[in-house]
Amino acid sequence: MKYMLSVYGNEDTWGALSPEEFAELIAEDAAFQKELRDSGELVSVHGLADAVNARTVRVRGGRLVVADGPYLETKEHLGCFFIIDCDGLDRALELASRYPAARDNGVEVWPLLDQGGTEM
Repeated sequence: MKYMLSVYGNEDTWGALSPEEFAELIAEDAAFQKELRDSGELVSVHGLADAVNARTVRVRGGRLVVADGPYLETKEHLGCFFIIDCDGLDRALELASRYPAARDNGVEVWPLLDQGGTEM
């Protein structure tokens, strides 16, 4: 089964980390990614640029409307995502619970669908 682990964060929280705390978080992230690569469960992982670099696209009345940044109602936003291929939901939940950001923020677990609309 393939799952997307959506990792949420907050710019204020990240910005409040000391250089040592930030380095520790990055090291934990690297160790987690290495474990998934070594187990063959990591399909891909991508971090997202700062929210100020995002754009939201809508079509209104047949016209393209582009707004700066994502539409956010809270300060928390998607920071990165992993695509994993593992034995099932229980394993995906276990992996999500071990990701460092799960301690302070949310990590969503989404089953992925193939083009026919069935779970991969």
